[in-house]
Amino acid sequence: MTDSQVPDSARRWLITGANSGFGAAFARAALAAGDVVIAGVRRPESIAALLEEFPGRISAVRLDVTDAEQCQLAVKSAIEQYGRIDVLVNNAGYGLVGAVEETSEEELRAILEVMFFGALRLTRLVLPHMRARRSGTIVQVSSMGGFMSFPGVGAYSAAKGALELATEALAGEVAPLGIRTLILEPGAFRTEFAGPSLHGATVIEDYEPTVGAVRSGLAASHGEQAGDPAKAAAALIAALELPEPPLRLALGADAVGAIRAKLATVAAELDRTAQLSGSTAFDA
Repeated sequence: MTDSQVPDSARRWLITGANSGFGAAFARAALAAGDVVIAGVRRPESIAALLEEFPGRISAVRLDVTDAEQCQLAVKSAIEQYGRIDVLVNNAGYGLVGAVEETSEEELRAILEVMFFGALRLTRLVLPHMRARRSGTIVQVSSMGGFMSFPGVGAYSAAKGALELATEALAGEVAPLGIRTLILEPGAFRTEFAGPSLHGATVIEDYEPTVGAVRSGLAASHGEQAGDPAKAAAALIAALELPEPPLRLALGADAVGAIRAKLATVAAELDRTAQLSGSTAFDA
């Protein structure tokens, strides 16, 4: 299907990591809503079932978000085929468990390449087209771990947190240009995050009392998480249809609770140290 065959009212989505987990759920929800999807995947054959189920409505493009040339070609292909990109969903990512000391520089750089540099690369590539039309939405799939953190997920939270703060700035930059931004902050959902997509750093015994529990707990949670990816996708569709979507959308009661706890902790620390904080100005 080409642009001339797609109703103008149908949104054109480019979704990274669209072959599993949230990416597959977002793709299916977009297709169910009557939209078309360009699925960015490292292995196009991995979405054969979706291609067969929605013929002519979804196309696969080979996309490793760490490969600058593939990113450029994916955006170029999407625009050539469908005329525009209405919704970019930066979803590609993976989990990494390890204390900060346990995490190698290579592992830290690799996770930032995927979930920070890769996401911003694609964001920058679609922005000129969205600016020209004064329309479009950029969805960054973060995590409750992008707003708060705990032992064992420092590298993961660093990548997601960096993406969130860059997007917070981006939101103010592009809102006057008619472009919307949305940061998703899921809690524990039944995806491959705690299974095949979970990487582990080298273990240092001293960190077992803190990081060990997280490492074993995540692995044990695989397939048992309370969150339903299909319902997360429905929430995304609903948020995009709001006249004024929020900048951040927490997904799952666990995410809401964890973020509220973080905000309360920060507020309490500000109150407790306000006098000390205010003592740093020059004397009158």
